[in-house]
Amino acid sequence: MSFKKLIEPLNNAIAAQGFEAPLPFQNQALSKIKSGANIFGIAPKGSGKTTTMVMGVVQKLEGKAKDDSARAIVFAKDKEAVLELHREFRKFTKGTDLRVCCVYEQHNIDDQRDEIYFGVDIIITTPKRFNRLFFMNNVHVGELKLFVVDDAEFLFRGSNLADVSRLPESLERCQYLVFSTKYDARFDRWQEKFMYNSQIIKG
Repeated sequence: MSFKKLIEPLNNAIAAQGFEAPLPFQNQALSKIKSGANIFGIAPKGSGKTTTMVMGVVQKLEGKAKDDSARAIVFAKDKEAVLELHREFRKFTKGTDLRVCCVYEQHNIDDQRDEIYFGVDIIITTPKRFNRLFFMNNVHVGELKLFVVDDAEFLFRGSNLADVSRLPESLERCQYLVFSTKYDARFDRWQEKFMYNSQIIKG
């Protein structure tokens, strides 16, 4: 899949970043994301996993804000990872009106709740803070289209896997995108419970 098959604002942002053609992993994964497939993107660092994820989310949301409820939730391991992803999204959402919100433990939860309440398209979040907001009924997921985990190795530390696994129980229909340097056998349960017909893309 060439970059030319993406929406115009995303193509412009990609060109501004100096990308001329997709990396091999991007070429495989972007077409699958666009098609609506559930995927495990397994590739080493430097293969373009994070930029693939960001491009895929912007493309699936068509670069347009819509209503007030989040349509994509991206899980990351900690505050630093959340903020780094936010910087990446800012690079590729120029020319769009997508609203991106960061949610993590070290920030005032009331301010985060208010930002979500007034309308957001993409939430980048740590598992614990998202669960706290969700179970306080501060996040509506009825319009959610994308459930994403970036650098998923962190899930297997502490309670992260359990925290992230709770959300799919409340979702009727969603596309799941999980990116990691290696596939872990514990993901088999996700395939059985909610990541139906998922595909593994290796880079």
